Amino acid sequence: MARILAYNTPATGHIFPATGMLVELLRRGHDVHVRTRGSDVERLAELGLRVAEVDPRIEAIEFDDGDARNQIEALERVQRTFIARGEVEIPDLRGALEKIRPDALIIDVVCEGAGCVAEASGLPFAYHSPFPPVFPSKDAPPYGPGWRPARGPLGRARDRIGAALLDRLTKRHLPPLNALRASVGLEPLSRLDAHFLKAPLFLLFTAEPYEYPRTDWPPQVRLVGPGEWEPLSDPPPWLHGETRPIVLVTASTVRQADDGLVTTALEALAADGFAVIATTGAHDPAIFDSPANARVERFVAHGPVLEQAACVVCHGGQGITQKALAAGVPVVVVPFCRDQFEVARRVEVSGAGTRLHHKRLSPSRLRRRVHAAISMRAQAERVAADLAGAGGSAAAADAIEELLCPATSAP
Repeated sequence: MARILAYNTPATGHIFPATGMLVELLRRGHDVHVRTRGSDVERLAELGLRVAEVDPRIEAIEFDDGDARNQIEALERVQRTFIARGEVEIPDLRGALEKIRPDALIIDVVCEGAGCVAEASGLPFAYHSPFPPVFPSKDAPPYGPGWRPARGPLGRARDRIGAALLDRLTKRHLPPLNALRASVGLEPLSRLDAHFLKAPLFLLFTAEPYEYPRTDWPPQVRLVGPGEWEPLSDPPPWLHGETRPIVLVTASTVRQADDGLVTTALEALAADGFAVIATTGAHDPAIFDSPANARVERFVAHGPVLEQAACVVCHGGQGITQKALAAGVPVVVVPFCRDQFEVARRVEVSGAGTRLHHKRLSPSRLRRRVHAAISMRAQAERVAADLAGAGGSAAAADAIEELLCPATSAP
């Protein structure tokens, strides 16, 4: 059995999807060590994992892309955050390597400094990613704006122009990324996506056809379906007696300007006979006025609520979106930034829900989107079957074991 070290970024939407895989590796007899944010150390240690906190300076470097004036500025802010965190990750992961001396590494894809250390170490390592893939493809639109898949010559021309623009934008990130690489003795890169392909294994916590089908996936990419792990908790007592159709409303756990989503949903759904459960994520629940049919909490375990939910209204984080779809629950996505426009479009294209741009958010529009999404239950259940077929945590653990011992592991 192998000693494995996993290195996480301090974000719930990245930590939780990977945890099921780590627990499965532990169940198979591997010695699994984790570096994660301080607030999750005790929770993950209770699962039997060997856990320690990442350098607290990493979490102190907050994302500020929610303050950007447009998506291009938001992308640049995200990239600056990755680099600033990466500079701290390099000595942090090096210290963990010296202490643990693992046989293999599992690195969160946004930990660019940790990824450089993993590549320079010479150890087998894997990236894992909970968000839609950034790899260019002739079969999918360029990553970022959330365009529909191309149809016909005009659509393909749009994609070529968009891909060229995206390449120019991401090349601005190459000098600081190459500086990180040089600090650990690695050669410079000429394309940003080449950084991700340095790993011999790239785990994507999603699956086709919710994810756009492609004929040109890089050979190291494995689509394993969503990571659905969440902390065990008893359903709240008030949930058992709820007989009204439930709409779960969620905001991001990473700071962004999506408090208006919760406010608008509470107003939009106050008189339609729904029970509304709103989880506010990074926002203080006290700032919201809760109507009689609603319950507003910082956090409620989503699993038990999804078992009774008619619909989910969310910001478009891949985690909650896929968790809802994996439960066969249709989704209304109101994207704000980051990968959320891509997630929203995938939901719409799959027919398992609706989308509404945050700049068009209003109670009347949101109410119509909710009623439309609820009518899409059958397609959401078909997407759930596809996601389940990818294998989830067991498939991810299989891929890690193949990385460890390719000659003897199951495909």
